[in-house]
Amino acid sequence: MQTRLDEVRFGPDGLVPAIAQDEDTLEVLMLAYMNREALEKTLEGPHATYFSRSRQKLWTKGETSGHLQRVVSVRYDCDADTVLLRVRQTGPACHTGARTCFFNVLKEGGPEADASILGELFNVIEDRKQNPKEASYTNRLLSGGADRILKKIGEEAGEVIIAGKNEDSAEIAYEAADLIYHLFVLLSSQGMAPADVYAQLRKRR
Repeated sequence: MQTRLDEVRFGPDGLVPAIAQDEDTLEVLMLAYMNREALEKTLEGPHATYFSRSRQKLWTKGETSGHLQRVVSVRYDCDADTVLLRVRQTGPACHTGARTCFFNVLKEGGPEADASILGELFNVIEDRKQNPKEASYTNRLLSGGADRILKKIGEEAGEVIIAGKNEDSAEIAYEAADLIYHLFVLLSSQGMAPADVYAQLRKRR
C-alpha cells in the first residue's frame, strides 16, 4: 500500500536533504541527509534521526551531546526532493556550539529585510532565563514576575501611542522595538514562544 512517504524522491544515493528549523523562532538550524529508514524513524519520533554520509550509518541528533531535536512536524517541498523538519531544539544545533550551523555571512540584508532578528532576540531572552546574568535587565524583569512585566508592557504601549500621535517614524520604530522586546519577555515568562503568536496569525490570515 502506497503512503505519503513513497512520494518523497530520494536521490541516486538513496538520500534526501533534510532541513531542521526551530519551531519557536523559525530559525534554520542545520542541513543534514536522510535515507528512507532515517525518515521513517523520524516520523515515528520523538527525535530527529539522520543518515551520516561520512560514517554511513543512522544517527539521532544529540544522542551523545544531549542536544536533541524533538520533532514537531515533517513536510516535503513541491518537488518532493527536500524535507523540512520543525523541531524543538535542546541546546545548540551546531557541533561548534553555535545555535545554528548557518552563522557564516556572505551577504547581510538590511534590518528592514531581515526578520530573523526576532528569533535572535527571543533566543537571548530564553538564554537569560536559563543562564541568569548579574545586572541583566531581562533577568530583573523575569524575577519581578508577571505584574512587573505587564506594567512595562502597558508603559511601552503608551509610548508607542505617543510616538504615533507625534507622527515621528524614528520614534515609532524605537518604541515599537521596546514593546516587542517586553512582549517577548512575557511569552518567555509564561513558557510560551513566538511560534504561539505566529500560529494565531496564520489562523487569521
